[in-house]
Amino acid sequence: MKHKSLLAVAIATALMSGCNDDKTVEVIKEVEVIKEVAPEEVTSVKNVILMIGDGMGAQQVGLLEEYARRAPASTYNAKGNQTALKRLGDAGQMGLSLNGPDGSLVVDSACSASQLATGKPAGSEMIGLDAQGYVVETILEMAKAKGKATGLVSDTRLTHATPAAFAAHQPHRSYESAIAAEMVDKSVVDVMLSGGAREFIPQDASSNDAVKAELAALGAAASVVKKSKRKDDRNLLKEAKESKGYQLAFDREQLAAADGDKLLGLFANSGMMDAIAYKACQQAGDCKEPSLRDMTLKALDILSKDPDGFFLMIEGGQIDWAGHVNDAGWMLNELLRFDEAVDAVYEWAKERDDTLVLVTADHETGSFGLSYSRKDLPEAQSLPGDGMQGADYQPNFNFGSLDKLDKLYAQSGTFYNMMDSVSADWAFDGTTGDQWAAAINQYSQFKVTPEQAAPVALREPNEYWVDGHSYLSATVFPKVNDFKEFYVYADEVHANLIGRALAADQNVVWGTGTHTAAPVPVYAFGPYGVTKQFSTMQHHTEIGQKMIKALIGE
Repeated sequence: MKHKSLLAVAIATALMSGCNDDKTVEVIKEVEVIKEVAPEEVTSVKNVILMIGDGMGAQQVGLLEEYARRAPASTYNAKGNQTALKRLGDAGQMGLSLNGPDGSLVVDSACSASQLATGKPAGSEMIGLDAQGYVVETILEMAKAKGKATGLVSDTRLTHATPAAFAAHQPHRSYESAIAAEMVDKSVVDVMLSGGAREFIPQDASSNDAVKAELAALGAAASVVKKSKRKDDRNLLKEAKESKGYQLAFDREQLAAADGDKLLGLFANSGMMDAIAYKACQQAGDCKEPSLRDMTLKALDILSKDPDGFFLMIEGGQIDWAGHVNDAGWMLNELLRFDEAVDAVYEWAKERDDTLVLVTADHETGSFGLSYSRKDLPEAQSLPGDGMQGADYQPNFNFGSLDKLDKLYAQSGTFYNMMDSVSADWAFDGTTGDQWAAAINQYSQFKVTPEQAAPVALREPNEYWVDGHSYLSATVFPKVNDFKEFYVYADEVHANLIGRALAADQNVVWGTGTHTAAPVPVYAFGPYGVTKQFSTMQHHTEIGQKMIKALIGE
């Protein structure tokens, strides 16, 4: 672009010179000299860092930004009220991306991640396959084949849909034990940090004393390896250490002490702690699990030692989990945790010219929005402005006070915690509005009466019953009065009903308990010759292709 501008100046100068041939030749020669010394546009990079806020649509980004910039007690007040996402966007490029699967409208995480990882269309719930079910090499595998280091980081499970799609190839995302085995057997990922130890330990890990002793000898706490999901006796942790050369870590201290070039860190039996629990342990100073930021920094420290460069995928996966149960307070805290990791990446990369940082989402979850209502109409106020002409300021509707953002942040437990409080074993038949109100009010700054909470307790026969289905085989579902077809996760739907009980006071609306097909934001930071192509409306397959071309050159 710079060269074109210089040539235009040269031509204009020549024309203004009155067609003097000598002068024209002189100007063109000057431009040629400038072109020779001007640096060539950078179109490839040594490193790619892909950050995925699972479920983080534009609406979710809006919640994060509103909180950071305008919440009276915003935790960003000391940071100029700027999120790391905003600083990344200001320094780079922004675009949008569609994400639909092959042949369908709405995507799931497995398909979306597969499309990002391979640049190829995929079918719903596939892992690392194309739309016809063929194995497709992922950007992570290509990077490894080129001699680069590779890493996966997530605050869910290592075998969960998003990280799995970059390092495994399976017909369905539910094959998590097979995904774990594939990850260890192929050993293409140098740094793997997440939860999900249950997929890596023998089936009798909770009952066999010899297995317990073996796991303890590997450094694993009983709370991390408490129950297996495997159907065989493979100890993938032992295999990873003894046969594949991985150092193992199971808590924050072990992660900090790790110093090898291959690291497998599993910090929870299933998903890692939620962001509200993380906030509480941070405040108390007693976190046993590493944060998403901690894992990100360790991955960058290890991978950046490879002189050939690296590929790293980092997922903030529980934004999606909060969206599925329509829990705005939890979701805000997850967005804050993800932004901490974005900050770590931006600070690492901001002075470099050899790294592409991409931040996007696999899809939007929940059809979330802040909205105005007819409840609690504002009272009239007198304003000093000369344009009021003696009239009071009194909007017709409740547009939401900013202190509601602080109340969302202050939520002290997720909707799952509220459900646990009502029934530890999730036996919800016969529960009452009093029970649900007590549970909600224990954790939320927005209070409800037993009458307001009564609908949360209602249950009805499941008219969409499917024998053997992982969720729809339930004969009874929580009762949803509208759009019930979009609330699919059996008893978890009681959480969605909590969201409805709180919605009016929060000025929050939700449209679904699943995903939407809304375009998602794309933030690109790095050399302009690489990042400029992301400032457009695109599809996730195109993002995959652009990343591969920038990192691999193919």
